[in-house]
Amino acid sequence: MAEETTLSRDEQMEQENEAFLAVQREAKLKGSPSGDQRCDNCKYMVGEYKKIAYCNHPKLELLVGVDWWCQWWEKTEA
Repeated sequence: MAEETTLSRDEQMEQENEAFLAVQREAKLKGSPSGDQRCDNCKYMVGEYKKIAYCNHPKLELLVGVDWWCQWWEKTEA
């Protein structure tokens, strides 16, 4: 029978941080807009609350700033 490995809270947080940083690098996520391209005019942005929004892109799916940018930005359909 295989032994179960239990990670400490710190080890779990470290794994989660590493996973987030990998996604951030892949998305080229930046805390500033790229010209007129920013999260608040991207088709993947869902809702907004005090300059924070949720990115619904299948590879990202996390809270973002409304004036952030990533490589998967797509213009909102009018």
